[in-house]
Amino acid sequence: MRVLITGATGFIGQELVKRLERPVVLSRSAESARAKLGNVTAIRWDAEKEPPPAAAFDGVDAVVHLAGEPVAEGRWNAEKKRRIRDSRILGTRNLVRGLEQLTTRPRVLISASAVGYYGSRGDDVLYEDAAAASDFLADICRDWEAESQRARDLGIRVVNPRIGIVLGKGGGAVAKMLLPFKLGLGGRLGDGHQWMPWVHVDDIVGLILFAIERENLQGAANATAPHPVTNREFTRVLAHVLHRPAIFPVPAFALKLAIGEFGDILLASQRALPRVLLDAGYPFKYPTLEEALRASV
Repeated sequence: MRVLITGATGFIGQELVKRLERPVVLSRSAESARAKLGNVTAIRWDAEKEPPPAAAFDGVDAVVHLAGEPVAEGRWNAEKKRRIRDSRILGTRNLVRGLEQLTTRPRVLISASAVGYYGSRGDDVLYEDAAAASDFLADICRDWEAESQRARDLGIRVVNPRIGIVLGKGGGAVAKMLLPFKLGLGGRLGDGHQWMPWVHVDDIVGLILFAIERENLQGAANATAPHPVTNREFTRVLAHVLHRPAIFPVPAFALKLAIGEFGDILLASQRALPRVLLDAGYPFKYPTLEEALRASV
C-alpha cells in the first residue's frame, strides 16, 4: 500500500511515516522534509496556492491529510488566526482540486479535523452526530471537513478523524507540560472541571491505518480515547506518574492574560467519545490515561 501524507513533519505525521514502507510526502520544503524524515519520497507543494503535482499521486492508494498551521504555538493575533484557517481550508480545497484532475484516484482520503468542532460543551457527552459550535475553531473544523468531503463526489471514501489532545513521548501536549510538573509547579487549569478528550499518538496512527483499510468507515470519527477525563483528573494522574505534587492551579484569568485567546481553548470542555471507531472494532492500545501518560514521559 502506497500512502501520500501532508503534514508529515508534524508530531503525528512523523510517527505515521515510521509505520509505512513507501510513503510519499508533500511539503512546502521537500529538502527539509527529507532531512527530517529520512528515506522518503518528498515532493514540494505550496498548499495554500496550488493543487499538488499529479505525479505525486502515482501509485498512491490512500491520502492522509494532516497539514495545518499549529494551533498551540505562538500567541493568537489576526495573522496567526488567518494562517490557522487558510492552511486548513485552502490547503484542503487545493488537495481536492489535485485529486479531481487525476484519471486514476486514490481510494480513500483521511483528512484530519479536531474536537474543536464541538466548542465548549460542559458535561455533555459528544458523539460524532453532535452539532458543531459557532466559535472560531468550530467554524474552521466545519469548513475544513466540508472541503474534504467534496472528494466523495470523485468516488473517494473520506474519513475525518476529529483529533483530541495528543499525548506521546517527545511531542504533543505532554511535552509542553512536563517541565513545570517535574519542577513541582504543575496544577489544574481554571477550576479543572473541563473535560479533556485526550488520545495517545500511537492510537492516532493506529486508527488512521485502521480507517484506510475499513471500507465501511466514512465521515466523522472522534479520534479520542474511550475514557476522557477532567483537567483536574488529568493533572492528578500526571503528577502521580511523575511522582510530583500538583498544587499550583492556574486561574482562568491568569491563563488568558498570559496567552490570550488561546486560553479559552485550554479551558474548553469536550467530553468526546469515539463511538464510530469503537463500533467499527478499533482496538485502542492506550484506552486509559495512566498507561498513556506512562508511555509519554
